[in-house]
Amino acid sequence: MRSKDYGHDVLAGDWRRPRRGQIPEVPAERDLVVEDPSSGFCGAVVGCEKDAVTLEDRFGKRRVFPLTQAGFLLDGRPVTLVRPTAGRPERPPRSASGSIAVRGLRAQVAKESRIYVEGVHDAELVERIWGHDLRVEGVVVEYLEGVDDLPAIVAEFGPGPARRLGGLVDHLVEGSKESRIAAQVASPHVLVTGHPFIDIWAAVKPSAVGIPAWPSVPRGVPWKEGVIAALGWDLAPGEAWQRILSGVGSYADLEPALLGRVEELIDFVTAPAD
Repeated sequence: MRSKDYGHDVLAGDWRRPRRGQIPEVPAERDLVVEDPSSGFCGAVVGCEKDAVTLEDRFGKRRVFPLTQAGFLLDGRPVTLVRPTAGRPERPPRSASGSIAVRGLRAQVAKESRIYVEGVHDAELVERIWGHDLRVEGVVVEYLEGVDDLPAIVAEFGPGPARRLGGLVDHLVEGSKESRIAAQVASPHVLVTGHPFIDIWAAVKPSAVGIPAWPSVPRGVPWKEGVIAALGWDLAPGEAWQRILSGVGSYADLEPALLGRVEELIDFVTAPAD
């Protein structure tokens, strides 16, 4: 059998090296995520010297690899890393949450730990701001039909040291129904936190929506419908939410009372098991 790659004699020439252009060269720029297939080590570039590149995984562990090594994987495809050309240093890209965005992110198996939020709107807002971070960590967000379902969900989930459950609820203030339910499910492997707003809509800064403030809604009036009426919007609640969500571009458009609680939940469910 003849091979068009090697000619008549498979041992003739430089048979150990792939054909020119077969494996693309990629500059080893900071924060580029690659994998060493021989060891399975996957990490972001944190340093590049003349002959070596340093990778750091998501646990902070670092390893040094020779730049001459061919066959790093980028998005599952082999590449050869080369030293970046000297030039103006680039600012690392940021995700919507303000964290450093991971380039070349590869899908990974989701962790057993989960974060539950109260509804679809909550889940969409968390995805808008923290979606990149959660995919980096392999954490799935699910939503409750209501906070009353939380005790049953916790019991069925079966939390443990490597299987943590976080919950984000609305109107988590002292003496509220939500605070009493949170106390029922308290455990070292369960963290229920929340914001003081009556609804997740109000966790969006009014300036992001183009209004001076969230209107006051009289007692006995459903909050969402009351807000829509007070603002004079001729929209259904779902349409109103999409209008609100369209104004959210980054963490700067959210109230600090929500930001801190979501970050706390992500840290809790991604912490290494004791």
